[in-house]
Amino acid sequence: MTTLLDLPGDPTLERRRAVQEAAASSLRRRKLGSAVALGVCWVFLGIAIVPLVGVVAYVVAKGLPAWSVDFFTKSTVPEGIPGGGVWNAIVGTAVITTVAIVVTVPFGLLVGLFLAESDGRVAASLRFTADVMTGVPSITVGIFGYIAIVRNFGNSGFAGAFAIGFIMLPVIVRAGETAFRGVPTSLNEAALALGARKVTIARKVVVPTALPGVITGVLLAVARGLGETAPLLLTIGGNQYLQWNPTKQMEALPTFIYSSSSQPYADQVQLAWGAALLLMVVVLVLSIGSRLFAARLRKERR
Repeated sequence: MTTLLDLPGDPTLERRRAVQEAAASSLRRRKLGSAVALGVCWVFLGIAIVPLVGVVAYVVAKGLPAWSVDFFTKSTVPEGIPGGGVWNAIVGTAVITTVAIVVTVPFGLLVGLFLAESDGRVAASLRFTADVMTGVPSITVGIFGYIAIVRNFGNSGFAGAFAIGFIMLPVIVRAGETAFRGVPTSLNEAALALGARKVTIARKVVVPTALPGVITGVLLAVARGLGETAPLLLTIGGNQYLQWNPTKQMEALPTFIYSSSSQPYADQVQLAWGAALLLMVVVLVLSIGSRLFAARLRKERR
């Protein structure tokens, strides 16, 4: 049975044939271009991975011999005396990071939720401020913390937590906003149709749904804050003894690596390599674990 499309001179059929002929004539060229582009991508991926693998392998080779029971359980000893570990730096890093998380995460997520729910001038100004803060050099943050806190109250763990929290805050804000905006509008509309208030919707619908993205953003912000050295050099003061009180001078892994790596004593340099390996492992675990945990949460919600 003949249809209208099969009649000679039909414009729709002619356009379809012209498109098929043009695609067939350029198929070989497009395949070649795709293969070349893919090859270039693989080459640049190899160029990026080779130095990364080299750095990781070098740090592992240098730092792994320093790992021992004393390394994780004893504090730093004075220069020239063999032995000792980085327990004081581990405790200081944990205390400073915990204080920064407790203060920064709730505030950053609240701001991110506000930005996700608002599009006015205030929201635009906050969004622009967060973007600018993301690009501020860490040494500038350290100088700000030194002027604002250290000059008035002295070196302390709180000063270091303030500087680290200042670095983590914009990452948490932007990650929270992205996660909250990713919640389907149909869920909000359904909750509004049931008579729920906006506060209730945000607490029982938006936040639980966006939880995987929120957790990923928080863990990535923590991973970034752990590796910062310049702000801590200007704020915590350093302490070779074990200190749990954040109002006192404390040691941290980044500052320990910086100070010990320049010592003329081989045992101190060895401890610095071990601390660098430890810090690298923690950041790697946080980065990979955040993505795996978020993927698991998304899978469970499906």
